[in-house]
Formats: sequence, structure tokens, C-alpha cells
Amino acid sequence: MFLPFENKTFKKDEQSKDSIFFRDGVRQIDFVLSYVDDIKKEAELKAERRKEFEQNLRKTGLELEVEDKRNSEDGRTYFVKIHAPWEVLVTYAEVLGIKMPIKESDIPPAENIPFSYMLGPLKLPKNVRHPRPEYFTAQFTRHRQELFLIEDESSFFPSSSRNRIVYYILSRCPFGIEDGKKKFGIERLLTSNTYSSAYPLHDGQYWKPSEPPNPVNERYILCQNWARFSYFYKEQPLDLVRVLYYKCCKIHLSVFLSENRLSQIFHYHKPAAKDICRHWALGECFHSIFLEKHSHQNSLYITLFLEFWKQRQARMEYEWDLVDFEEEQQQLQLRPEFEAMCKHRKMNAVTKEMEPYMPLWNRLPWYFLSGATVTLWMALVIACMVAVIVYRLSVFATFASFMESEASLKHVKSFLTPQITTSLTGSCLNFIVILILNFFYEKISAWITKMEIPRTYQEYESSLTLKMFLFQFVNFYSSCFYVAFFKGKFVGYPGKYTYLFNVWRSEECDPGGCLIELTTQLTIIMTGKQIFGNVKEAIYPMVLNWWRRRKARTNSEKLYSRWEQDHDLETFGSLGLFYEYLETVIQFGFVTLFVASFPLAPLLALLNNIIEIRVDAWKLTTQYRRPVAAKAHSIGVWQDILYGMAVLSVATNAFIVAFTSDIIPRLVYYYAYSTDATEPMKGYVNDSLSTFLIADFPNHTAPSEKRDFVTCRYRDYRYPPDHDQKYFHNMQYWHVLAAKMTFIIVMEHVVFLVKFLLAWMIPDVPKDVLDRIKREKLMTIKILHDFELNKLKENLRINSSELAKQVLIQENKAQLAKSTV
Repeated sequence: MFLPFENKTFKKDEQSKDSIFFRDGVRQIDFVLSYVDDIKKEAELKAERRKEFEQNLRKTGLELEVEDKRNSEDGRTYFVKIHAPWEVLVTYAEVLGIKMPIKESDIPPAENIPFSYMLGPLKLPKNVRHPRPEYFTAQFTRHRQELFLIEDESSFFPSSSRNRIVYYILSRCPFGIEDGKKKFGIERLLTSNTYSSAYPLHDGQYWKPSEPPNPVNERYILCQNWARFSYFYKEQPLDLVRVLYYKCCKIHLSVFLSENRLSQIFHYHKPAAKDICRHWALGECFHSIFLEKHSHQNSLYITLFLEFWKQRQARMEYEWDLVDFEEEQQQLQLRPEFEAMCKHRKMNAVTKEMEPYMPLWNRLPWYFLSGATVTLWMALVIACMVAVIVYRLSVFATFASFMESEASLKHVKSFLTPQITTSLTGSCLNFIVILILNFFYEKISAWITKMEIPRTYQEYESSLTLKMFLFQFVNFYSSCFYVAFFKGKFVGYPGKYTYLFNVWRSEECDPGGCLIELTTQLTIIMTGKQIFGNVKEAIYPMVLNWWRRRKARTNSEKLYSRWEQDHDLETFGSLGLFYEYLETVIQFGFVTLFVASFPLAPLLALLNNIIEIRVDAWKLTTQYRRPVAAKAHSIGVWQDILYGMAVLSVATNAFIVAFTSDIIPRLVYYYAYSTDATEPMKGYVNDSLSTFLIADFPNHTAPSEKRDFVTCRYRDYRYPPDHDQKYFHNMQYWHVLAAKMTFIIVMEHVVFLVKFLLAWMIPDVPKDVLDRIKREKLMTIKILHDFELNKLKENLRINSSELAKQVLIQENKAQLAKSTV
């Protein structure tokens, strides 16, 4: 009888609190399903589905044990524990092509690098870095079980392989026929809320080691050696962390891209945003940090990084048994949604079997909708950017007038100029808009991708990746591209300024150029994104988990059973790693695309990644359920995106140096227009300023103040008022423009040539790894050959002895018959 909440007490045995076994303490729990009694009209249908599904699971050989809701902490949830016996494991290990050990490796470990003893404090204990010996491996087959190193059947398959096998069965197990179609798969049951969750168990508590008979608690080991913030300076357990190389390589960019030079620029005419011009005192002088970097070196560092990443990836492929591994079968399997929506069948040219098929004309409407949606949202990003520009124009005019009229702000004006104030507030507003648009687009893009009905999981992820990356590229970088390449380039000149919507003057750059504003924009967006991302990743799952535990009667996770503790954790989700990759790639763009104007970007990325590594480790070991194991031989389409951004970074940094910075005009003046041999740059500021006759101002744009000025100066290369072609671009303008284009073309060609040479010179697979792969293949073939040969000899020996025995029997029969006669 189910007692009321207040009166009910539980007497759980001690074994259940931290156990990962069935009640018998022998059979290991490989997966857990949970569900809650539903009192709605579909309750009977869901119960029938569960009954059919669990019966079919038992038919595949899986063993199930159900925990009644009366034994749960909330009194509502049923738990179905699943165990895969030996026969099921060996059958599906062969189906999935899982590699298992056949002999301990005789390949010596890699030689230590010189002075490696100095890196001792950065190393983890050997039993953490390499918890298991290295083995030669081969794909598991049932008829060769004697070949494999099977000491104990219960521990031969690691827990990751066990839950992977069980999930493979769960995703293909049928649960009935509805509307004339066969329904199957745990994902569809989760979508319909027939089951509330499906997850493998962590192997123990994260705050204490497991007690016998439980196996070694790797979760506790990871939490102690990977998730502790005090270990920020130490290496990571590479068997579980696959993004190490990217996150620790950033220091190279921050070390080398740090040159700067101080330049002093005098500017006279500052822009007013409204249609009335104002005079500004000539004595105003601004010191701006001009960041002159070797952007071509940055491009080469990126090339080296990507090439060495390929080597690191090849090394990890060997260490993780992924050599010759083809794409995960799960990724190439048909999605249940695709099969459910297909009404046509088509013969597969390879397998010669009839498969679900969806004609192109059925998909075209969704493809058009998808393309239109992505285009619309990218246009919305551009519209929001224009709105921020209008905000900056109006705020600049208002703030400039206010500071000019308020005498009390005299001391503030020296460091808080209208330009700086507008830039800071505009960048913050732009960052808030970016976060809002990103939040809504994530939901819409996932829905649109599902509506396209991709055929396989791989197609689904590729489609979603393209949508999300295109949008986030425009969302995060559009304002930076505007400041770097468009702002201040089309402002016109006094008397003929360019107006936005015929109201606001086009934005001009700071007297020192747009580099300061671009740096401000990048700092706010990049730093804000990283802080917001880390806080969200840490706080969001922790609050949700606390709320779930709060609803339980004990309100203490230490009193939960093992499966209930994991049930109350946040789910990592099939796209959890996708968003981690997306975040990393966007950060890579900040570090590469605009590093010529923001040399601190690599350092900020390094600091962020040091923190994020530990945040990710902490949340995965303490706040999230254990994800289902899956294999991948590389980072997939993300690697192509990284290479594309590396190529684009060459162009963006070349254009930043040429058009946003002041390098090229200075060089042109130095070599072509300087008249002072002792001080070649003397007179450069005056040379870069053109003259305008105030009398030539149209009436509606004449300066409002009445001062005894006849001319004013503005930054441009134009003929003076007394020239026949007054206010047209002079020859120096075309010389500077030609020099800028020449610099871009030469720089790009030189950098691309060196990039291709480096890519050709650096092999994708290191020689020592190649030798190890060849050695392992040779030994595997030899071991398999010896095994088959010995088995054949044994069979022949048995057959020979059996033949001799039969001959002896026949001879005895003949002898007996002869003696009888």
C-alpha cells in the first residue's frame, strides 16, 4: 500500500546506495531507463509500449530488473536496470567491430624529450596518465575468443563498450506496430515521454572512492586529477580529454604577437553626428596606441598549429585504437525520424536491400524554408548592427554637446571622451544583442534541421553545423568587420559628408584610427562571451540539479541509490559536444581573424581555456550524467572550418594592416614625400591633413560657432580650395591606395606560398607513430596467422586420430567376422 508522503519511510540496504550491480551483487548495471506513471489518456498506450519494448529487450538476451516507485526517493519514478550478459556482449562486439586486446604491446614508449625532468611538476601520476598497459588489438570475433586476453568475462569489456552495446540495442529494439508501421528505438520512446530518461551509470561517487565489490572508481580519480582548479597547471588525462592540444597551444600566439609602437597623431576636425558642423580646438592632441604586428607571422603560426594538430590527432588515433577506423556506424545509420516519414522504398546499390527513400521534391520545400530562415536571421543581425550604429551616432552627438556645455566635466573630458564613451556603450549593447539573437536562433535552427528530415545522424549534424556556424560567424564578427573595414572609409569631406538615412553623419574613426575602437569591440565581445559561457556552463546545471534534489524527500544525494543520483543529474545531450566545438571555433576566429589589431586575444583565449578545461571537467564529473560512448576518427567538418578560417585570416589581417592601421601611409610618406633627411617622419601629420575653406560650407551645414577661422583641416588626401580640382583626391591618395593594394597582394602570396611549403614539409603522421602503426599491423597479422594455423593443426590432428580410430574399428570388425566364420 502506498502511504502518504509525510508518513512514508524507507529501509534501503547499504549495498544499494553506491552499488552499480543488480540486487544479486553480481550482474553489472549497464544502462538505466526511468519512467513515471502517467494518468493522462495516453497512459495505457505508453504502458503497452513499455511492456512490448521490455519484452523485446529480453528476447535480444538483455536482462532487466525493475525498481518499484515505492523504493524511489520521490515515490513516483520506476527504474528499469539493464544488464548485458556475456553472450550478448560478444555477439554485438563483433557486429560493432570493437577492438579488444590480443597481446601486450612490445613497442617501447617514446623517448623522453631533453630536460623532461623539468616538467615533473606538470605531470600527473603514471597510474592516472596510463591506467592500463598498452596492447595489440584486433576486431573481436566470437569464433576467435581464445585469441583474446580474457582473464575475467565480467571485466573483459570496459564499461564504455558495454553501455555502447546496450545503447545500440536500445536504439533498434521495436516496441510495436502503429498506423501500419513498425515503431522502434529508445529515442522515439523518450520523445513521446513513454520513458523519461535513458542513461548509463557513473561508476561511483565523485567525492569518495568506491568500496568492494565495486570496480575502481574512475569518476573519483578524474574528479581529483582533472576537475580540481588547483591543478590548472597540470596536464590532463589524455585518454578522456581530446581537446588538449588546441587549448594549450594558444600561448605561442600571445608570446609572439605582442609588438607595439606608440604614435602621436594631431587631428583638428572631429565629426559631429548631426547636420550642423562644429569647430574643435586645434590644440586637442590624442595619444593612441598603434599596434603594429607581424600579421604574416600570425598566419604562419596558425599554419604550424593546424599542421601539428594533425600530427597530434594521428598520435591520439593510434593511442585510442582508431587507426583504420571508419565513421561510427551509429552516425551512418538511418535516423528513426527519417524512416518514420518515408513512404517510399529504394534498393541500396551496395547492400542490394530495400531501404527507406525520400524523393527530392518532398524535401525541397523544407530546404527553401531552411535557406530563407538562415538568410532572414543573418539579415536581422545586419539590421541590429545598423541599429547599434544609429545608436552610436545619436549618443555621440548628444554626449559631445553635453560635455561641451558642462564646465564641471572639464577634468573628465581628458580621459572620457565622447568617442570612447560611445564605443564602450555601443560595444556592450552590441554584445547583449548578440546573446539574445544567438539564444533564439539556436532553437530555430535545431527545429528547421529536424524539419529537413536528414537521412543519417551524420547528415543531421553537418546540416546543423553549417547553419549554426554561418549565423554565429555573422553574429559575432559582423560588427568587428564593420569597424575594421567600413567605418570611416566612406565619410566624404567637409561640405559633402555622407549621411545615414539623410539624418546622421557617417561614423568616423578616432583621430588615431579605428584600431582602438576595434580593440575595444573585440575585448568586450570576446571577454564577455567567455565569461558568460563559463558562468552559464557552471551555474546552469548546478541550479537544475539542486532543484531536482530539493524535490526528493531526503534532499541529500549521498542517500540516493546510484541510479537515482544519476537520474537527478543534467543530461549532456547528443549535441553537448557540438556546442563545445562551436564555442572553440568562434574563439579561434577571434584569435586569428583580428589578431593584427588585438594582440591580447591569444592571451585572453589562453586564460579562458585554462579555466574552461577545469569547468568542463567539473561539470562532466559532478553535474552531468555519463554520456553514451561513441567513436570518431577526427573532429570532422570542424577541421575544414578551421582551415577555412586560417585562410580567411590571411586576408583579414592583410586588410587590417593596409586599411585600418597607419602603416602604409607612413611608409609612402617616408619613401616618397619626406623632405627632411634627418627626421624623415617630420611633417607627416600635416601632410595627412587636407584643407577646407569654411566659406564653402553649405548654409545648413555651416559651423554654429562664429570664430575667426577661414579654413579647417580634415584627414584625407585632397586638393586645397585654391586648386583647379579642389576637394578631389590628389595624386598622393592614389599612391597610398596603390601601396595598400600592393601590400595586400604581396603579403597574401608570400604567406600562402610559405603556408603550402610548411604543409608539404610537415607530415600528417609523425614517423614514430607510422612505425608503431606498421609494427602493430605486422604483429596483429602474425598473431592471427599463428592462431589460425594452430587451430588448423589441432583440427587436423583430431581428424587424423579420429580417422585412425575408425580404421582400427573397421579392422577389428573384419577380424571378428573372419574369426566367427
